[in-house]
Amino acid sequence: MVIDATHDPSLVSWVESANDPAGDFPIQNLPFGRFREDGEGWRIGVAIGDEVLGLKSAGLVDSDDIAPLLAAPAATRRALRGALSEGLRRGSARETAWRRALRPRSGVELGLPCEIRAFTDFYTGIHHATAVGRLFRPDQPLLPNYKWVPIAYHARSSSILPSGGSFRRPRAQVKGPEAAAPCLMPTERLDYELELGIIIGSGNALGEPVSLEDAESRIFGLTLLNDWSARDVQAWEYQPLGPFLAKNFATTLSPWIVTLEALAPFREPFERPGGDPAPLAYLDSAENREAGVIGIDLGVWLETAQMRRKGEAAIRLSRSSYRDAYWTMAQLVAHHTVNGCNLETGDLLGTGTLSGPEPGQSGSMIELSAGGKQPIRLPNGESRAFVLDGDTVIFTAACRRDGFRRIGFGECRATVVEALRG
Repeated sequence: MVIDATHDPSLVSWVESANDPAGDFPIQNLPFGRFREDGEGWRIGVAIGDEVLGLKSAGLVDSDDIAPLLAAPAATRRALRGALSEGLRRGSARETAWRRALRPRSGVELGLPCEIRAFTDFYTGIHHATAVGRLFRPDQPLLPNYKWVPIAYHARSSSILPSGGSFRRPRAQVKGPEAAAPCLMPTERLDYELELGIIIGSGNALGEPVSLEDAESRIFGLTLLNDWSARDVQAWEYQPLGPFLAKNFATTLSPWIVTLEALAPFREPFERPGGDPAPLAYLDSAENREAGVIGIDLGVWLETAQMRRKGEAAIRLSRSSYRDAYWTMAQLVAHHTVNGCNLETGDLLGTGTLSGPEPGQSGSMIELSAGGKQPIRLPNGESRAFVLDGDTVIFTAACRRDGFRRIGFGECRATVVEALRG
């Protein structure tokens, strides 16, 4: 990843809201997504401050189909980023023309950033895996393959929902530990999972693996992802084939793809803990060890129905970091394709729940509440062991580094409503 003039922290935009140092979308970011007005067709947009720039209206693309942009060569993407940076910086000759292509973000509908072709969910958060494993297997929290294989399962793409909406509490089979038989009921242990989503740009042909050295060239960028989970359903159904109805009812995705080009200043070395096995050769390289990590700070916020009624602000439940993931995004792509599996433009890879080693760094409520045994006490007097109807869960993320402008990911938010009766 190249650091160039588009990352210059002194750059300012003629879109004044982009110059707020606390904002997620300065001119150094320029994430891509889709928006529409009045129910019309989806258009490609770039977030800049509190605005969205329509790329076709600005004369930067010929079509509002985002797939060709995702699949474009890295050089083409860098050239587009350079043109956007040049045209949006203060003093640009394009200001007058491009102002007509701007829309307030608050006045448009934001959707999924692209059409999601397929969805694979990984399990790279070793602290989450250990904490949850300890609840079910105190003597062996991590299974023997965890430190050798990037664990994953193929998830459901049809139930991926755009940020800002709501979904119904799912019903499925549940069997309590003392019950003689299972019953069909709404989940009582609804949980969130704090993840990043990896958006695939250019795919690979069936039967042709992607090498670790080539893996990042196949990634367009990253989003926020909430892989909602029904823990009581999961406990009953997951053996022997893994997650099914506990996971496929809703996954929330943020609207903006932060590109790898924007994230270049925030690369960090990737190191395994001392004593852990070295990855197999196809999952190891000097480049991955030198800069395979991206320093992304993450947060989970909760707004209950009572808070909303009283006009109270959401409260933060936890914070964590992508630095603590056990596998890098390049390793996920290389492993996914090593058997010849073909990834396609618009495929989504979830990182798995990103928790840290400390109690306040949990990326799920099952960790925060110790499996529901220690409910979380909220400042307004409410408590939560799991997510209740009316709760809104909000994820945030940002990158910070001295000498560079802070960039953010926006929000990934969704509200839970009551299950269908019956």
